[in-house]
Amino acid sequence: MNRRKFLRNTAALGALGAIEYAPWQAVGAFARELDDFVRGPAVKDHPLRQISKHVWMIYSPDGFPTPENQGMMCNITFVDTAKGLVVVDSGASVQIGEMAIRQIRKQFKKPVVAIINTHYHGDHWLGNDAFAAAYKDIPIYAHAGTIKEIQGMQGNMWRTLMEQWTNQATLGTRVVAPTTAVDHDQELKFGDVTLRLHHYGTAHTPYDICVEVLEDKLTCVGDVAMDRRIANMDDGSYLGTLKAYAALEKNAAAKIWLPGHGQPGAAVLQWNRELFEGIYYPCEKAIKEGLPLEEAKALVLRDPRVASRAKDTKGFETNIGKYVSLAYLEAEAAGF
Repeated sequence: MNRRKFLRNTAALGALGAIEYAPWQAVGAFARELDDFVRGPAVKDHPLRQISKHVWMIYSPDGFPTPENQGMMCNITFVDTAKGLVVVDSGASVQIGEMAIRQIRKQFKKPVVAIINTHYHGDHWLGNDAFAAAYKDIPIYAHAGTIKEIQGMQGNMWRTLMEQWTNQATLGTRVVAPTTAVDHDQELKFGDVTLRLHHYGTAHTPYDICVEVLEDKLTCVGDVAMDRRIANMDDGSYLGTLKAYAALEKNAAAKIWLPGHGQPGAAVLQWNRELFEGIYYPCEKAIKEGLPLEEAKALVLRDPRVASRAKDTKGFETNIGKYVSLAYLEAEAAGF
């Protein structure tokens, strides 16, 4: 048993004795107070970096959550406007959100005025807790489907998963769901900066929002595309993602694509498009020829679009089997 588990159990036993004859509502109140007391450690500072005239980011070098990185696996983006700072994805814990607030306060003498969560995977929104505590009544924008998912099963599931993956380093994080629904082609104006929102159906999830910073010709794509990492496709669609890339390139006048994971750049969508084509289309070919999953995987691994990216793609060896399986199932469903 580690120290935090010991503290939680010890405190719980003592408190149960103290409220033996108290109303049962006291148990719920105590649990909330205990969550305030038992918290994971602070996250070390990660530098703030300017990407364009109005856009800054805290880059996360890791692709997956571990006890060592304390869940720091997702880029946190800030848009500097005349009205204040807008956060695009707040990180994977209250501790990460607090670290981000420390960093922006060193650079800016202005408040955070809004948050946009690109989708419902917890590494992109669990940091809402810190910002909501620091900036009262802050609006948090997301697709209506994302809000529903976080208010439902996804919220507590992701909080629990992040605690497990980090050996409880994220303890103390509360589920703070987005408050305001947005959808495709909506514009949010913050003084001198306009943010245009893009949603093209199921891509990484059914409810991905990409955020175009019009004045900077930069688009935050969340996890619709990644740099040197394969996007988790458990909730998504390969064909839907390829469709989203084409729509983004047509409708967003972006010269820089800023992903939720990895480095921003002009070639982020192209890198992902070729990789996804190299995974999906061999699976489609295997389905048409009646080949089993294992032979489809062999076709994928031989595809030059995949083979050329295997070495420098984070988590490739441990995840490629699952990604092929998902592509095979999608191609099979599309064939009927």
